[in-house]
Amino acid sequence: MDQPELPYRKGRGAQKNTANPNQTLHYEPDEGMDPGYEEMPALQTKFYTETPVKIISKVRSPDVPMMKSINPYQGCEHGCIYCYARNSHEFWGFSAGLDFESKIMVKKNAPQLLEKEFLSPKWLPASIALSGNTDCYQPAERRFELTRRMLEVCLKYRNPVAIITKNALILRDIDLLTELARLSLVHVYITLTTLNEDLRRMMEPRTVTARQRLNVIRQLTEAGVPTGVMTAPIIPGLTDHEIPQLIETAAEAGALDAGYTVVRLNGAVAELFEDWIWKTFPERAEKVLNQIKACHGGQLNDSRWGLRMIGEGPIAEYIRGLHTVARKKYLRGRGFPRYDLSQFRREGLQMKLF
Repeated sequence: MDQPELPYRKGRGAQKNTANPNQTLHYEPDEGMDPGYEEMPALQTKFYTETPVKIISKVRSPDVPMMKSINPYQGCEHGCIYCYARNSHEFWGFSAGLDFESKIMVKKNAPQLLEKEFLSPKWLPASIALSGNTDCYQPAERRFELTRRMLEVCLKYRNPVAIITKNALILRDIDLLTELARLSLVHVYITLTTLNEDLRRMMEPRTVTARQRLNVIRQLTEAGVPTGVMTAPIIPGLTDHEIPQLIETAAEAGALDAGYTVVRLNGAVAELFEDWIWKTFPERAEKVLNQIKACHGGQLNDSRWGLRMIGEGPIAEYIRGLHTVARKKYLRGRGFPRYDLSQFRREGLQMKLF
């Protein structure tokens, strides 16, 4: 039986909790309830402590350039409706919907585990990506400062690090980033999905504005920190027309490179996105969903290596071509400097005492 239609929840991307396939029991509203039974009170974010024994994940996907990554937080209060990381929250017994945005797992021992890795004789210096699943500068970072402490560890041992974020909180750590950049040990990507503030507010409800993100690129660039832009994910029928302007404005702010992915809606993300777009853009919903399917073999989801993130077919080719032309026009002659792996010191900065 269909569930009653609840009011639109402002300030959140997901509008509901989807069922967790790993659990046999889940909540459903009573069929006799008034659809307006709930006043939709603001969700209070709850934090849960996780104590992993290892913190570095080896990325084995053949179409992902990063080889090692760290996610100090699981779940993300940014609430981006398209986020592929939502599905991972189901492994913790939560929903990929509202739970993902309001129940955050915090790995408080992450900095200590990272230092333990660097001290191991088995560790060979290699770039570590902070984020990759959830944003390392999401609002929880202001409270727990795990990302800053891990940057301190990377600087202490002089191990290269890459960061991808859409939060201006990264500027808090510009002192560490500047020093890492001086040693050729850091690359930063700022995610920029739209310049339309009304769309950003609904699609990425707890993120900073595009203007603030461009300011982050500008300030990091002026500080000598190599910074690029990720125009991802591109949503055909919704944001694809912005590609040239996104890259142009990022280039004007100092971006060195631009990457992209085409949105894919795997697992519970498909149900959440469909629910969201019919509520926010009902007049465009069918067109957007059909164009996403056209990029992924007639499906909203896509798990095919090499195709899942760039898509295929005429619309995907149009996106690729538009992005390529814009990169050549606005970013010609630019690029990231190489990491200097020779800087690594297993003893950390203590060696300077001898």
